[in-house]
Amino acid sequence: MLSLVGLLLVHLVRSAIIDGNSACSALQSSLQLENTTILDVAYVSANSVVTTAGSCQFSANVTSSICRIYAQVNTTETSSVKFEMWLPDEWYGRFITVGNGGLGGCIDYSNLDYASSFHFASIGSDNGHDGDNGVHFLDQPEIINDFAWRAIHVSAELGKSIAQKYYNTSASKSYYMGCSTGGRQGMQSALKFPDDFDGILAGAPAVDFNHLLAFSGHCGRAVGAPDGTTNTSFIPDQLWPVVSTAILDQCDMLDGVADGIITEPDDCDFDPKVLLCGTGTGNDTSPCLTEEQVEALGIIYSPLMDTNTDEEIYPRFDPGAEASTQRPLYFNGSIFSYTHDWWQNVIYNNTNYTFNDWGMGDIEYADEINPGGVATWDGNFSAYRERGGKILTYHGRFDGLIASGKSKRLHNLISSALTPSNLDDFYRLFFVPGMAHCTGGPGCFNLGQRGDSIAVASNDSAHNALLALVDWVEGGAAPDSIIGTSSNGTVREHCRWPEFESEWNGTEWVCAATT
Repeated sequence: MLSLVGLLLVHLVRSAIIDGNSACSALQSSLQLENTTILDVAYVSANSVVTTAGSCQFSANVTSSICRIYAQVNTTETSSVKFEMWLPDEWYGRFITVGNGGLGGCIDYSNLDYASSFHFASIGSDNGHDGDNGVHFLDQPEIINDFAWRAIHVSAELGKSIAQKYYNTSASKSYYMGCSTGGRQGMQSALKFPDDFDGILAGAPAVDFNHLLAFSGHCGRAVGAPDGTTNTSFIPDQLWPVVSTAILDQCDMLDGVADGIITEPDDCDFDPKVLLCGTGTGNDTSPCLTEEQVEALGIIYSPLMDTNTDEEIYPRFDPGAEASTQRPLYFNGSIFSYTHDWWQNVIYNNTNYTFNDWGMGDIEYADEINPGGVATWDGNFSAYRERGGKILTYHGRFDGLIASGKSKRLHNLISSALTPSNLDDFYRLFFVPGMAHCTGGPGCFNLGQRGDSIAVASNDSAHNALLALVDWVEGGAAPDSIIGTSSNGTVREHCRWPEFESEWNGTEWVCAATT
């Protein structure tokens, strides 16, 4: 199947089939790039397993035959970025940069393999440091700049140059793909460097970054962090299924189908008081919650508000998402690790800082300094729109790390900043009921959106978000829906928001106009 991918669009771009082994050997002696040290060049045959760089993983699959380049570029005197570029033997003239996740010090080998299998010349970096944590940021503003915006831009420029040298022709189109932090990186690229990418595939974008981590800390504090599991508001693991059951009892049928999936969590007005011991469905013999625990749920399933202005600064945790595998990361009695690292090593540059009194003042201070401009909360995408760029973004409604309401707020922010305010010509958002963070969950989450879907990736744009983006950029066919597949093989059409909503017609899910 993968060998057929892209044939629908190959006539739109320049393509090349080369002797990768000899071309790769020649590149090893001829490749010279400014401020860049080539650490290794090697030809890798299809269906191989290779050793990987960095501490994040030890090996990676290589599906297609590639020339593999590993290098380091100095971004300043005190910072550098390591990157890998995978150049497939069969190239369709397209270049792609893949993003990162979390606190972003891991080369995304899964997406490098995925993209090169679709005949993209592909580059990915460590985002300026090694490991998925914030310890490298302490008193290192240039490393923070690499993380916040620079690594993706530098990678895009170098990758295009390498592809041109290797194939002896420049790429006809340039793309980006990433989710979570990778989604934020895509949005930041469109804002700061609108000429870098013709098309951006951005999943669950971690925009409004400081407030995202603030909400993580806010949720942790609600269940007793940093005091741990001894706090009276802490909710142990065995009670969370009870919470999920109560939420589904109240909200599963809002979409007309009892399937364990809440299509529109924003319609779910969950009342946790039914779980209070001695009242409602909670009683003294069945699992129930104390007043402190019920109060904690009220905080979690409410937006984070600025206590000074009474304005919402982050949407609530999506009802239903507490059943995702990510839930323990927020509600384990400790401050979420990324939030902990960010405030200690970046906001305060103080590894002795505790979260005992953490609150709105700490959030306001993070807003004030906004390290590296990392917030990525700006609706002025006018330059990217005017140059003809396209953004396809998706977000799961079962996301236990980034509330899907954040993507609604981003869409509305951009719409309010641009004229005309209708974004259909360059920006399309798709919500995926039952999708967890970037992938997984009980819903139809396989959209061809990332490397871990390579085994089931479809070669048509109706079922593949990456190819849908290519179709839009190169063929002008803007997607109104994308069909996803679940782990058990069921399919569901996911709709362009806000123009369409997902409705059950008695037989299948369809996209119905909202007006």
